[in-house]
Amino acid sequence: MATAKKAPAKKAPAPKAAPAKKVAAKKAAPAKKVAPAKKAAPAKKVAAKKAAPAKKVAAKKVAPAKKIAAKKAPAKKRTPNAAFMKPLTLSPALAAVVGDKPLPRTEIVSKLWVYIKAKGLQDKVNKRMINADDKLKAVFGKAQVSMFEMAGLIGKHIVK
Repeated sequence: MATAKKAPAKKAPAPKAAPAKKVAAKKAAPAKKVAPAKKAAPAKKVAAKKAAPAKKVAAKKVAPAKKIAAKKAPAKKRTPNAAFMKPLTLSPALAAVVGDKPLPRTEIVSKLWVYIKAKGLQDKVNKRMINADDKLKAVFGKAQVSMFEMAGLIGKHIVK
């Protein structure tokens, strides 16, 4: 009879559990009626289920701390590659668009975009396409170019 009195005490915390756990408790209840000796085993499973989510929560709290530490590490200032900053001589066709002075490749592309935006040469429907005017036709060699092709076409007009 001592075990029968302990069973109601164990049932009291079970209704406080989430709905999914209630279903598990109801499935375990018929087993308790059939064999009183098995009462201890389902109670341990419920306790193990409650302990497992607590461990997962603790693990989740530790993970963001690692992510924050990882994000802080690559905060070092990058040194620019000297090859990208090297001034390059331009062909006469490209010099007519961006200027006569030797410029690094990054500046050439930037000045080309300034020219394209100022003249409104970006296609209205498909913004990735650039409609070339007379000066840009001399550089690109065709009437319409995608922005991804542009860098490759500029390379032909740069003298190293």
